[in-house]
Amino acid sequence: MSAPSVCFVGLGYIGLPTAVVMANHGMQVIGFDINADNVEKINRGEVTILEPGLETELRKALDSGRFRATTTPVSADAYIIAVPTPFNDDHSVDMKFILSAAEAIAPVLDGDQLVVLESTSPPLTTRRMADYLLELRPDLFRDGSPGANENPGKTLYFAHCPERILPGKAMEELRSNDRIIGGASPEATRRASEIYASFCHGELLATDDRTAEMAKLTENSFRDVNIAFANELSRIAASLDIDVWELIDLANHHPRVNILQPGPGVGGHCIAVDPWFIVASAPTEAQLIRTAREVNNAKPQWVLGKILDAIEHIDNPTIALLGLAFKADIDDLRESPAVEISKAVATAVSHGSIAVVEPNINKLPPQLASFDHVALVELSAIPAHTDVLVLLVDHEQFRATTAKQLAPNAVVIDTRGVWR
Repeated sequence: MSAPSVCFVGLGYIGLPTAVVMANHGMQVIGFDINADNVEKINRGEVTILEPGLETELRKALDSGRFRATTTPVSADAYIIAVPTPFNDDHSVDMKFILSAAEAIAPVLDGDQLVVLESTSPPLTTRRMADYLLELRPDLFRDGSPGANENPGKTLYFAHCPERILPGKAMEELRSNDRIIGGASPEATRRASEIYASFCHGELLATDDRTAEMAKLTENSFRDVNIAFANELSRIAASLDIDVWELIDLANHHPRVNILQPGPGVGGHCIAVDPWFIVASAPTEAQLIRTAREVNNAKPQWVLGKILDAIEHIDNPTIALLGLAFKADIDDLRESPAVEISKAVATAVSHGSIAVVEPNINKLPPQLASFDHVALVELSAIPAHTDVLVLLVDHEQFRATTAKQLAPNAVVIDTRGVWR
């Protein structure tokens, strides 16, 4: 029996690496994305995101003939939807990208196909997507419905299989991490397991779609709560003139204590977003999760206060901000506290000059591009007379130097504990 063909919907930070890995494990994969420029680049073997090992694997997949990108969805045995899931003002999921994906694939569905939602979503999102698809295609039927029993060739199967990879280690973790397979029916679980077993060496954990959705949110909310403890501890330590990194190191010598490291906030499209989906789904019950989000969301403003205090008596300050990504050694700026802090500094300090260093991008993001006094510079181009040096992201390049080497007389605000 030949391997199922797969159409990947969305070729971003999750979609492109996963599609390429699938192809390199024998699947016939089409990657669909509405960004025509990115599709052209991908088909030339050019990566559109910073991910170690991706370019090599992309070229291998293209050369094998098992992968290509397109701006037009095609018929396939399975569709995997990996599109953004932002939240609304009330922190409920904004389904516009999921619904657009459903609209795109609806015309090429002909039955006996699996539709997997990989996008992180609150409980019942997969079922809402299924309902919408079936509204668009009333001639097709959900697995298990009376119509499906009477028209077996016109059945659609739905599942939620959330990713749980770390940016920067995607190519490895796609293969090695355990995978949750949340089918809306036993047959959907079986079909999805067949696809993910083709490349995933970790355990495939079968459950239903609603539990799979909640599991991913739970994982990231657990991490958010623990980061909030570290971030709150950093504020308490600062108020008591205590080195928080020394404090945490000492506390972590207890055999049952493992406190995480504080930072300027929490970013990325997972930890900074997913807990809100739980809060929106159960607002009365999710008290601790809500509080953790509020603690982490407040940390960038606290960092801004430290910067403004440092320049209080300087007429035209020169400020260097190191890092914009949401974590080290990647180019992903989504929900980045470093971007939020940089924008706030640029807004509050209009009478000075601001040098931003982000080695993994080649132009300022829109949030900063409109400020005339903000410039993206190389690390070596930081002005020696810089008044305030702020480390926001612990990129490799920053870890390899010292504050004294960069700006000998600057006030140093190190939110990552690199230059202690």
